Amino acid sequence: VSPPMEHIAGEQWWTDYQPVSYNLTSKHGTRDEFASMIQQCHDADVQIVVDAVFNHMTAQQNGTSVAGTKFTHYYYPGNYGYQASIYLDPFLCYKNFHHCPPVNGSYAMDFNNRTSVQECELLGLADLATETEDVQSRLAAYANDLLSLGVDGLRLDAAKHIPTGDIANILSRLNGTKQPYITQEITYNGAEAVRPSEYVQNAFLQAFSNDSVGISSLRDMGSFGWVPSWDANIFVGNHDTERSGTSLKFSSPANTYVLAHVLSLAYPYGRPTVLSSYAFDTTDDGAPMDGQGTCQVASGANRWLCQHRWPAIAGMVGFHNNVQNASLTNWVSPSPQQIAFGRDRTGYVAINNADTHWRTRFNTSLPDGHYCNVVDGVSQNGVSCTGSSFIVQNGAFTATLYPRTALAMHTGSLGSAPGASGNVSLTFDLSPPPIEDSLEVRQRLVLFCC
Repeated sequence: VSPPMEHIAGEQWWTDYQPVSYNLTSKHGTRDEFASMIQQCHDADVQIVVDAVFNHMTAQQNGTSVAGTKFTHYYYPGNYGYQASIYLDPFLCYKNFHHCPPVNGSYAMDFNNRTSVQECELLGLADLATETEDVQSRLAAYANDLLSLGVDGLRLDAAKHIPTGDIANILSRLNGTKQPYITQEITYNGAEAVRPSEYVQNAFLQAFSNDSVGISSLRDMGSFGWVPSWDANIFVGNHDTERSGTSLKFSSPANTYVLAHVLSLAYPYGRPTVLSSYAFDTTDDGAPMDGQGTCQVASGANRWLCQHRWPAIAGMVGFHNNVQNASLTNWVSPSPQQIAFGRDRTGYVAINNADTHWRTRFNTSLPDGHYCNVVDGVSQNGVSCTGSSFIVQNGAFTATLYPRTALAMHTGSLGSAPGASGNVSLTFDLSPPPIEDSLEVRQRLVLFCC
């Protein structure tokens, strides 16, 4: 979920990422509402991962927060630059933050210079001195407060701008016997001073690596020099990349967004995350709001998309959970944009990313039986399917995939569609389901980690 702490005022999505304090009052709701959301989600077997901003405070030189707190660039009442006995301590203002000298005569961040990346102000955001005891103790207290309310994990925003040892120190102070899920945002462009490998000691890494190749080249995804599979938290797009144009997004043409989710949830690489977001017209657009700038569930200028409810994505989450760590088997690829593979005896998937039909006989390692296609339907009590289905006989079945479609089946989703046979043509309905009573979308970013 989006950062829940107190932040600067404004409807834009990025105001969530400029903390003013660690009080749990934001444009998304109050502390009590946040705690209630966590409980309701837990009652529905949904765990909560919070986007945690440890690297910085605000970029504004001064202002008033969404909760009414007045602040300046290096003074945040009750947190930094403050002592109870005095209103403002300039020394504390100074020591709680980095004050970056120019590098090669420029104040612009130089990603080939470690000091610039980890001690200069990212986009003008007041950079916290995370090596200091005062800052580390406050960040650990914030994280422990979240965990005490039932939060199950943290996504560490802008983690590469914090030295890995500072993150390790903060995480070592977390309370409780249950290890929270931790993932770190470590962007990397191949020749930077700060490398993802430095951070594997702490937790999972969000994998931002990608290659523009035909999908058939992804057979050996783990050999591309990317983050090792056991350390990687993978995703098709997140709130940054869908706006920057560096990934697919909900409006990408030719079903590529959904097909990418089919692949990421089927292929045995990394731990996948699905972004559940909202439609937007400009890169600054915030979530649906009411007239007072408060987040709305089903109204406002934009519209909740609820990708986690899209039939193909929801079905593939079930596929991913069913196949677990089963090995990759039965790979076939007759063209650069057509692939099919099995997950040993537990599942099988075929993706046609080409603009032509693909009809063939697929050989699998699945037990014989009737299987629902979880990309376009669900199993009804293991007997019938709401979408298409396939009959596996002697480990094989025949199907026709229309252009830009996919099929997926697994041993946890059995059944037959009316009139089903081993010779089925697929159609896709990728339109999002209607918005209903969605507990998960009270905050903008929902991470479903399998």
